[in-house]
Amino acid sequence: MERKWWTLLVVSVATFMLLLDITVVNVALPSIRQDLDASFTDLQWVVDAYALTLAALVLPAGSLADRLGRRRLFAAGLAIFSVASLLCALAPDPTLLSLARALQGVGGAALFAVSLALVAQEFPAGPQRGTAMGLYGATIGMAVAIGPLVGGPSSPSTSRSGPRRWRSPTASCARAATPTPPASTGRARRPSAVPCSCSCWRWRAATLRAGAAA
Repeated sequence: MERKWWTLLVVSVATFMLLLDITVVNVALPSIRQDLDASFTDLQWVVDAYALTLAALVLPAGSLADRLGRRRLFAAGLAIFSVASLLCALAPDPTLLSLARALQGVGGAALFAVSLALVAQEFPAGPQRGTAMGLYGATIGMAVAIGPLVGGPSSPSTSRSGPRRWRSPTASCARAATPTPPASTGRARRPSAVPCSCSCWRWRAATLRAGAAA
């Protein structure tokens, strides 16, 4: 298989996981409440901690990718997401579960910020790019749609850790398939990258926009 198709596969798996995490937990909330003796407020934070950090950090993550390289940030985000998924399964109380979910959002923001850019840079303009974008879009739709279907069967028997036990190994496999790029990878494909002085202001502006949106 050509490298570009491997890139599409890894990016699609990662995007599938991070978007699945938005809806899969909703069905497991009764099990989380019973297992951790969580209040209604605790359950709200379990759901919102992930979505808030994911939404607030997408723009800063995109600016960080311009500095460090897309593949490097993608690999780091995948590693963070994998570790956070394991912490979610091991969390002994609602507070630590919410913090682990927030950490998942940090990794998910790094993945989501560069996923489409990685696909676009591997596939030149033409029919193959259209096919790749179509597969990527179908992955997004499937992840949102089947989240409750995955969370339902796994939550009654395995409680809060059920939806996450399979995700951490899957993320680890995707991480293993992601090559670690050299330091110059991020700049090599971006001849029009913003100079350092302008990029500093761009980074600050993105951070302010994300904070205002949150």
